[in-house]
Formats: sequence, structure tokens, C-alpha cells
Amino acid sequence: SVRIAALAAALVMAAAAPASAQESVAAFYKGKQLRLIVGSAVGGGYDLYARVLARHMVNHIPGNPTIIVQNSPAAGGMVMTNQLYNQGPKDGTVLAAPLNGIPTAPMLQQGTQFDASKLNWLGSLQSEAYVAFLWHTAPVSHITDVATKEVLVGSTTVGTTMNDFPLLLNDLLGYKFKVVRGYKGTPAINIATERGEIQGNGGVGLASVKTLSQSWIDEKKIKFIVQYNLRPSPELPGVPMVMDLAKTEEQKTAMRLLFARTEYARPYFLPPDVPTERVQALRRAFDATMKDPAFVADAKKLQIELSPMTGEAMQALVAKLAKTPPEIVKRVRNALTVQ
Repeated sequence: SVRIAALAAALVMAAAAPASAQESVAAFYKGKQLRLIVGSAVGGGYDLYARVLARHMVNHIPGNPTIIVQNSPAAGGMVMTNQLYNQGPKDGTVLAAPLNGIPTAPMLQQGTQFDASKLNWLGSLQSEAYVAFLWHTAPVSHITDVATKEVLVGSTTVGTTMNDFPLLLNDLLGYKFKVVRGYKGTPAINIATERGEIQGNGGVGLASVKTLSQSWIDEKKIKFIVQYNLRPSPELPGVPMVMDLAKTEEQKTAMRLLFARTEYARPYFLPPDVPTERVQALRRAFDATMKDPAFVADAKKLQIELSPMTGEAMQALVAKLAKTPPEIVKRVRNALTVQ
């Protein structure tokens, strides 16, 4: 009958839809050069991660495009994110590796021209232990000593963990971190620490410390005084957890808003309005890369630890953080206002 024929035709169409979407994605990406723009300078952790991801993710994108990595470090990746959000290109040819402060930046920073929950999150390479460390000569043996003794810590710019994490502790707990800004990147902060210009770093990924200065850990040249991650790291036994320092529920919520970025320590996004099938294809390519033995081996060689989060999980977390009560958002924002 006509109805059965129509139904059969509809079923054929439905079955073909994913395949044709796949084909149209493959056709779109065939022979294209994609750009992965990193919101930080060459040679830092974000750059290292992005380059190893780009090397392998191309093998999982339909149509086998190529990917080049570019760096756009202005204002901690804010300029890059504003630009991609408002001007694109929004066709799925540009991916971005922002600093992990970007998902909450519209609530906490000046100068944002984007809605983080409207960015298409591809996922994150890892959740990461974040620490504050001081040079072994600093007169502080426990994080609570910073309530009475000023320590100098280095930072690149506002909006970064090395800047914001210690400032929030100053505000909530009365600590005396003095943040010295203007360094070009983590390697420059490390040199300044070694020279004695500053005493350490108030908020940096443990993986970055290990990659850039494992010898410091081995030779006990630095001491870790706090871990900002929401779950304790097995590599940091005895190092105080930041959440345990909170005295009230309000302090905990404030900390969670800022320190949630340890859960998505290496995030990636596409601008808004990218065709859904391309977002899906790139999310699946990202997930497939995480399981790719060549990528895993490469990451291991570079001492990059992987604990990936899918794009969907990250999208949900960013949306949840956006619902933090306004008075707590205001408190955190005021704490991060340049001091």
C-alpha cells in the first residue's frame, strides 16, 4: 500500500541520515587545513598538550584534514575566545584550546564578550592536581602560615590559576600571597623562583611542575603547600586540600566556582553556531583520540597524564557553574580584582 511504501521510504531515509551526515562531514573536511588556536604562549603546558592532541586527532576526523597549531596568548586567551565567539569562523575549521579559566570567565572577569555555556565544548584532556609551591628557603612550612607571613608568587596575567587561586585564598581566609605579575609564562616564573626574585607559584598544574622541573621535586628544592583539586591526588600525600581550609558553606561554594577548573584542566571548544553534525564528529574524534594507542604512547613519553572528560560532560558542568548564586559570584569576582 501507499502507506507502507511511504513508511518504508521514511525508514530508509532515517537509516541514511547518520551516514549522509557522516559523508557531508567527510566531504566538508576533505583537503581542509584546520587551525587549533592555543590561548597561551609557545612552550607552556597548554601548548604542549594542544600540539600532541592535534598530531593524533586529525587521524580520527572524517575526511582526513590537517591541523596546524597557532598561539594567541593575549589576555590569557580572552581575546581569542571573544574573537571566535563573535566573529568565528563558525564552520568547524577552527578549534580552540583556552586557558581553563575561560569557562567561568564571564562571571569572574572583565572584558568577556561571550557566553561560556554557548561555546561547543569538545572535552578536556585531564582533570589535574593544581598546587601552590614555594622554594625550600621560604619561611612557610604549612599553608596556614601564609595567614601571618607574606610570600611572593609569580603570575603571567589576571585570569590564570597562578594569579586567581592565591587571590581567592587571600580574600576568603586572610592569607598574604603577594602576586607579582608580568612574567611571560611558567618557565619564566621558574627562573625567577630559582633566582630568588619570587618564592614560588601560587597556582599551577602538578603535571606542569613535573614536566618543567622534576629535578626540583627530586632534590626537594620546592615544597607543595596546598592542592586545589576537588579530589585528593595520590601523588600529594599529606599536602592539605583547599576545600578542608573552608570554614563555611559559602566559602566552599566560592572555592568550587574557582577551583572547578581543576576538573577540566585542559579544555577545548568550538565557537557557537557550528553545524551540529560537525560538532558531533569533532567530539567523537576527540574521544577516539583519547583511546588511540599512538596518542596514549606519545602522551606518556611527554609525561602528560590523561583523565579525559567528554564534551557532553563538560558542557553540563559549565552550565551548572553558570548557576552559582550571584552573591557568591560577586564575592569571588571582587576577590580577583587586581590587588
